[in-house]
Amino acid sequence: MINRIRDIRKQKGMTLAEVAAACDPPTTAQTIGRLETGTRNLSLVWMNRIGAALGVDPELLVKGEDTSNPQIIARLTDQGAEGLTRPRDAILPTDLNDGEALVCLSIEAPQGEYRSGDQLWMRQLRPEDAASIINRDVLAPRSGGRFAFGRLIDRQGTMVGLLPPGIGQRQIVIDKPAWLAVAEMLVRKL
Repeated sequence: MINRIRDIRKQKGMTLAEVAAACDPPTTAQTIGRLETGTRNLSLVWMNRIGAALGVDPELLVKGEDTSNPQIIARLTDQGAEGLTRPRDAILPTDLNDGEALVCLSIEAPQGEYRSGDQLWMRQLRPEDAASIINRDVLAPRSGGRFAFGRLIDRQGTMVGLLPPGIGQRQIVIDKPAWLAVAEMLVRKL
């Protein structure tokens, strides 16, 4: 098994001390360093703690010897494309913590900034969290198995207002949606 803690930690832009402080219960940077270099055994308990601290599924922290993942081989900076000193695994930039479900919206017809063939990965949130996602694109369930998609532009009490991305479309008001899913990642083939 290959330990991927260091790669994930660096991709998240966290220091050893930040990961250690984010663990529950908090630990030391030295312990995290020993776990990621393999000088200390990585148990399931530690995998769960570190996974939660990094905001990833604990299963991502290790991979099999023969498993190949997409690699980050270069980065684009102000000076242009630069090669990395050592390739590292590309980690899906979604946090799978807090039990929030991910859902996917498939775009079949161009709408606003979205093109046909796009996939919009979205995180389900509780309706009470609507204030934190104002002016973001959301998907909301409606009665009869229908959905509404658009920019969350208003929230009053239990009602939310969505403005669909198409030109000239009217606001959709939904009372007491079961959940709201906020757009988190756009996947587009070139």
